Amino acid sequence: MSENQSIFVDGEWRSAASGATREILDPADAQPFALIAEGGTQDADAAVAAARRAFDEGTWPATSVAERAALLRRVADLLVRDREKIGLLESRDAGKTVEEGRVDVDCVADAFRYFADLVVGEGGGRVVDAGSDEIHSVVVHEPVGVCSLITPWNYPLLQASWKVAPALAAGNTFVIKPSEITPLTTVVLIELLAEAGLPAGVANIVTGPGHTVGARLAEHPDVDLVSFTGGLISGTKVAQAAAADVKKIALELGGKNPNVVFADSCETEEGFDTAVDQALNAAFIHSGQVCSAGARLIVEESVRERFVAELARRAERIRLGRGTEDGVECGPLVSAQQRDKTESYVASALAEGAVLRSGGKRPEPSEVRPADGYFYEPTVLDQCHREMRVVREEVFGPVLTVETFRTEDEAVALANDTEYGLAGAVWTADAGRARRVAGRLRHGTVWINDFHPYLPQAEWGGFGKSGIGRELGPAGLAEYRETKHVYQNLAPKPVRWFAG
Repeated sequence: MSENQSIFVDGEWRSAASGATREILDPADAQPFALIAEGGTQDADAAVAAARRAFDEGTWPATSVAERAALLRRVADLLVRDREKIGLLESRDAGKTVEEGRVDVDCVADAFRYFADLVVGEGGGRVVDAGSDEIHSVVVHEPVGVCSLITPWNYPLLQASWKVAPALAAGNTFVIKPSEITPLTTVVLIELLAEAGLPAGVANIVTGPGHTVGARLAEHPDVDLVSFTGGLISGTKVAQAAAADVKKIALELGGKNPNVVFADSCETEEGFDTAVDQALNAAFIHSGQVCSAGARLIVEESVRERFVAELARRAERIRLGRGTEDGVECGPLVSAQQRDKTESYVASALAEGAVLRSGGKRPEPSEVRPADGYFYEPTVLDQCHREMRVVREEVFGPVLTVETFRTEDEAVALANDTEYGLAGAVWTADAGRARRVAGRLRHGTVWINDFHPYLPQAEWGGFGKSGIGRELGPAGLAEYRETKHVYQNLAPKPVRWFAG
């Protein structure tokens, strides 16, 4: 494809119907380094029509499970082949370090392999005992149909894979719209699907804005399912648009995630070092632009001062810079808008009484931090409370707030005092306390003495305003299926219900 042909419909790369294009900026220096098509509603309609034909008239939905799984494994192998190239592209596009980009590619390959193994390992349906040898009753699963997949800017390739892999494994066709800010690795994924032999029309991509392309994909009457990952406001609009046709929806809408540290986890030097290190990881990996970021540190009062002082000291030493440079530990924010948003949250927190322990400003430019880059220092805000905006709302930047507690009940109450419920963690040396607190936390993923790892075999999603449905695991596959009960009478006879 040429540089501005990033729209893929019915097996062909094309420019936007309007001819519009968009420059993709490197967040490390705000300079354009790629040009893509800026699609619109006409492009979205063409892509949905292609996906509809491929589902209603094409071969993919009826392709055997073994063949679908084999294609997914071929895609995984191609991702491994192109790991360095894709990892570098993800770094430049999203601002993360190259090593983070490489890890993302590895995780994407794992997701494709997992869903391949999952569908192959299933039987031919669940036999239901009807209480009679004359009745054969079985529950089977079928693809939903045409899926609209709308993905965020922070983990472009990874979030795409969490939708694309199960959608294809289940036999669906789809149109995907990546974020207009970070679309490049999703375009590469579609290239790899075509190279792996996916039939034309099964996978389609339209690059363009959410308010046009995304909105059309959510409301389109020929779409059967909408899977969206992004912010709460946009997610509610997607749900409203999908409601008109009673589409299936799956929404992952972020979180405001607590990291609860009990004093007993810090009784040894090794325990203290580990808890502090993991608190940094929880809050500042990918500059805090993670839906599951541990942005709320809730630490027991007796160790608060020592813990926060060491946390702030280490936060100040995080090496910021262009993600492609050696030794850089944290890259820029994805855009000027995101940096400005982060600055506004910090300003409001300070006005509301928070105490700045580290960061709180743009860093000085250097050889690895161009002056025009969207950099912001890792920021620790102490003495925070629940009424602050920065504690209630998702910042999506390198900002960690600190709250304190004295009792276990108080810790749980603080951790659950959020409209969201995506993820959380508890740090304690007491196994009984760990189980109790984990059981009481109202979050979709709870880590005990860890933060951030996930498994493709385990469901991912949240409670409350963190969304609807789950990705990954068996439930992640189930999102892309309809369940059908087939009841067969092997010896039919008259019922004689009516005398006539």
